[in-house]
Amino acid sequence: MPNSSSISEFLLLPLADTRQLQLLHFWLLLGIYLAALLGNGLISTAVACDQRLHTPMYFFLLNLALLDLGCISTTLPKAMANALWDTRAISYAGCAAQLFFILFFFSAEFSLLTIMSYDRYVAICKPLHYGTLMDSRACATMAAAAWGTGVLYSLLHTASMFSLPPCHGNVVNQFFCEVAQILKISCSASYHREVVLIIFSISLLFGCFVFIVVTYVQIFLAVLRMPSEQGRHKAFSTCLPHLTVVSLFLSTLFYAYLKPSSASSPSMDLMVAILYSVVPPALNPLIYSMRNQEVKDAVRKVMTKCVSQTLNCPSFGIHVM
Repeated sequence: MPNSSSISEFLLLPLADTRQLQLLHFWLLLGIYLAALLGNGLISTAVACDQRLHTPMYFFLLNLALLDLGCISTTLPKAMANALWDTRAISYAGCAAQLFFILFFFSAEFSLLTIMSYDRYVAICKPLHYGTLMDSRACATMAAAAWGTGVLYSLLHTASMFSLPPCHGNVVNQFFCEVAQILKISCSASYHREVVLIIFSISLLFGCFVFIVVTYVQIFLAVLRMPSEQGRHKAFSTCLPHLTVVSLFLSTLFYAYLKPSSASSPSMDLMVAILYSVVPPALNPLIYSMRNQEVKDAVRKVMTKCVSQTLNCPSFGIHVM
C-alpha cells in the first residue's frame, strides 16, 4: 500500500484482462462516443439554427444535449486512451477533475430534467399563462440555476473528498473516478464529511423526484380531461420523451447506488457504471427525435445542408446544382 502523502496518481479498473478484448472495448466505446457526439451535436445545431425551435421546451433540450456531451466526454476519452495504450493510470489532479465534472454534469442534468417537467406542466395545465411564466428571461434564469447548482454541488463534493490524500491506497475499482470508489480509499475525516453530503444530496434528489412525479400526475389528469383526441396525442408526444429520459437516468443511477452489496463485484460495478454514465447521454438524442416531428425535420435540414456544403466543396470537385 503506497504512502498517502506520496500518491501522485490513481489506478483505474481495466476494461478487460487481455489485449484483444481491450482493443475490442476501445473500438466499441469509440463507436458509442462518436454516435453520442453526432446525436447531441445534431440536436444542438438543429435547435440553435431552426427558428421554429426557439421555444422554452427546445431551449432546455439544447441545454440537455450540451450536458450530455460534457458527461460522456468526461469518462469515455480517458477510458478509451487507457484501453488503447494498455494503461490504468490517471493523475491525482486528473482524477479530481474527472470527479468534479461528472458530478457537475449529473447534478446539472437532473436539475434541468426537473425544470423541464415544470415546463411541460405549465404548457399543459396552465397554457394561458405559459408566455408569462416561461418567457425568455425566466427560461435563462432557470437554465443558469441548473448549471449553477451543478457547479456548487460538484465543488462541495470534490473539495470534501480531496481535502486529504487517500489513506487506503490508490486503486480505484472503476473505469473512471467514481464517488463510491473514491470513498473506499478516503481517510476517515473525508469519509465522514462526504457521507453527510451524500445524505443531503439524496434528500435533494428525492425532493426533485417527488416534484417530477407530482407534476406528471397533474399533467396526465389534465391530458385525460382534454376533449380532443388530437390534443391528447400532441400533449403525450411532447411529454413522453422527457418522461423516458427521466426514467432512464434515474433507474440506472438508482440501481448503481442502491443495489444490494451481494450483487456487487468489479465486473458488475463496471457494467452498471457504463449503464448510467454512457447509455443515457448516447440514447437521449434518439429518444427525443423518435416521436418529435419538429426535431426530426430540423435535424434532417441540418444534415442536408451539411451534405450539400460538403459536396459543393472545391476539394471534392463536385458541384450540386
